[in-house]
Amino acid sequence: MTTLYLVRHGETTDNAAQIMQGLRQGKLNERGIEQITQLAHKLEALHFDAIISSDLKRAIDSATIIASHLGMQLNTTTPLLRERDWGDFTGRYIPDLQGLPFPDNTEKLDTLLARARRFIDWLANTYPDMTVLAVGHGIINKAIQAVHYGKAMKDIEKMTNAEYRIISIEP
Repeated sequence: MTTLYLVRHGETTDNAAQIMQGLRQGKLNERGIEQITQLAHKLEALHFDAIISSDLKRAIDSATIIASHLGMQLNTTTPLLRERDWGDFTGRYIPDLQGLPFPDNTEKLDTLLARARRFIDWLANTYPDMTVLAVGHGIINKAIQAVHYGKAMKDIEKMTNAEYRIISIEP
């Protein structure tokens, strides 16, 4: 069994400004750095065999802060943990998007869920019987949990910045 500590990156300048980030790299703001540092302190008594992250900067920076605090290094990054691609919504002010249909170039829900399944399978095969901390993003983390628990996305509670959830993944 692989134990996954699934983390959402710290707050970014775009999060604070309510900008749809999607595949933008993102930059942790001061609060985000503080959030991740506090999380690292909470996790310091635990043992991790590996620390991985999305290949987007906001997740890499969050994972690197945690790894450094724990005396470890970031083991790898993966596009499987990237945030959902919001297409033409990317970079826009979120309150302005309320009620609008998703653009055609938004990553489809079934594609997102399939990517979440590939991540779970990859993790179980790459890190069998290990404890792994993985830093991702709000929507992909929600998709991973939905797939793992066999629930709809709407039934998974939103993760706040620098929050973590523990998932046990059977091979």
